[in-house]
Amino acid sequence: MDKIQSFKVNHLKLEPGLYVSRKDVYSGVTVTTFDLRFTRPNVEPVIDQPALHAIEHLGATFFRNSKIKEKVIYFGPMGCRTGFYLVTFGDLTSLDVYDHVIDACDYIINFDGKIPGASPVECGNYLELNLSMAKYFVQVYKNRLIENKCFEYKE
Repeated sequence: MDKIQSFKVNHLKLEPGLYVSRKDVYSGVTVTTFDLRFTRPNVEPVIDQPALHAIEHLGATFFRNSKIKEKVIYFGPMGCRTGFYLVTFGDLTSLDVYDHVIDACDYIINFDGKIPGASPVECGNYLELNLSMAKYFVQVYKNRLIENKCFEYKE
């Protein structure tokens, strides 16, 4: 089998940032997958599961209600727990979604109340959510995005 695109990236050199992970075209439609890398792989601690889950619920809610909601296909965590994928319709760049990602960070950082989907009817693991830690990880990520403007993976 062919090696998938994400396994071709040297994770020892990958810094936190906002990257285009891949672009796929099918029947003339481009789908862009963004890598929202929160922590440095294999160097920094991964996002703990309850925070990751809370960011998933809040991030998905935000993006599916945002100005780009018609373009959003998916927002969810990476299995390695170092970040998230944002999958969109369109031939987009990191700069095209940067402001929306910052807005999503602000939404999560300022969120107060019951996390959307946090009930046994709506979620298969609704008790494992940590809003405080989600806010912490998102604030660190937002600060890194603003300070470093990491938009391109460099080998």
